Amino acid sequence: MNRDEFLRRFMLHPAPRIQRPKLNRMRPAAVLIPLVEQKQELHVVLTQRSKYLRHHAGQISFPGGRQEQHDANLLATALREAHEEIGLAPEDVTIVGQLHDYPVLSNFIVRPFVALIEPQQPFKLDQHEVAEIFTVPLAQVLYQNQHYVYRLRRLLYDQVYFIPYQQRNIWGATAGMLRELADHVYPERQRIYRPLND
Repeated sequence: MNRDEFLRRFMLHPAPRIQRPKLNRMRPAAVLIPLVEQKQELHVVLTQRSKYLRHHAGQISFPGGRQEQHDANLLATALREAHEEIGLAPEDVTIVGQLHDYPVLSNFIVRPFVALIEPQQPFKLDQHEVAEIFTVPLAQVLYQNQHYVYRLRRLLYDQVYFIPYQQRNIWGATAGMLRELADHVYPERQRIYRPLND
């Protein structure tokens, strides 16, 4: 899937009505879902979090974090965090949309921003927060037939998605956000997934 095809499909369907969950005690945070074109194919940029972090240590995630007082808004948070974590300059980012706010167990409510990026410099990871930066072909993670779901009867949601890719396992909030993006881009096949516990 190249840039033009993604934009055509992303803009073809109405933007989701963003309904903010009434979770007043949760702290605001934001992530960037960065899409970069490599050899005429879009890839999503992901990070492996440091194993020494307090929250979500070692997990695969998007660049992002909690909103600071000096951030003008949550988009500013996402851009600042992406610059700090992977060295992505804000001027190299074009926002194309956003997804629903996503609550996570660490007591944050996370707003995902979808962005096309054209980095003018190589990525540079923050060694305190990020163990690795890597990319995955967007078409691969948007293919719902590659998604697995584990159904729950408690916690913040009733199901958790898992998206395997090579030797990695993308799961939790990151996989949930990718699943929402997949269902927006390919609504005709949004009921497709593989149950883990049915």
